Amino acid sequence: MRITLVEDNVGLAKGIAYRLVDAGHAVDVLHDGSDAAAFLKGDMSDMIILDINLPGTDGLQILSDLRGRGDQRPVVLLTARAKTEDRVLGLDAGADDYLIKPFEMAELEARVRALARRRAVPQRQVQRIGRLHFDPDARQLLDGWVPIELPRRELSVFECLLAAQGRLVPKARLLDYAYGVGADVDEKVVEVYVSRLRTRLRPHGLAIKAQRGLGYQLLDESVL
Repeated sequence: MRITLVEDNVGLAKGIAYRLVDAGHAVDVLHDGSDAAAFLKGDMSDMIILDINLPGTDGLQILSDLRGRGDQRPVVLLTARAKTEDRVLGLDAGADDYLIKPFEMAELEARVRALARRRAVPQRQVQRIGRLHFDPDARQLLDGWVPIELPRRELSVFECLLAAQGRLVPKARLLDYAYGVGADVDEKVVEVYVSRLRTRLRPHGLAIKAQRGLGYQLLDESVL
């Protein structure tokens, strides 16, 4: 499952992201409310963990805007506000759950699991490119019935390229998708992952083409 985490406390955000990634989720991390509001209009996450007190746009406004445009993704609110009226405000704004700081990471993980079960995140369709097909829910790539094992970061790069449907994907976008928005990682690591992924996919009829200064695109070699 892909999760967007919006939390301005950098240390706490890193701790939450680490636990969620360790549990098998992909995580995008943002620290500013206005940046998060813009990001959430076009991201592909399945669930949102949202702090209330944020610089820029506050969490309740972000949540209200989400629900106002019909976005029904599960949202867990994080806040230091413990009063009943504050919880009521959050839930009335459209939150699915509410967690008061400080909290144990194990409890947050349990809330995430419970919401995933309760909201039954819809299954996404299997995607095909060339002779390969990719199951986005299982995060499994197959050639016929034979699985192609990809390390986690390379799999994230593949997912991002596949979603672009042959269009160019900037290096910065691949980095954000593989590590989460806001991660302090050099863009050059993308070149390493792309190189390794290209080598793994070539025997299966796929090519990753680079356009200098613009980005990368995933293509079926049989139609080139």
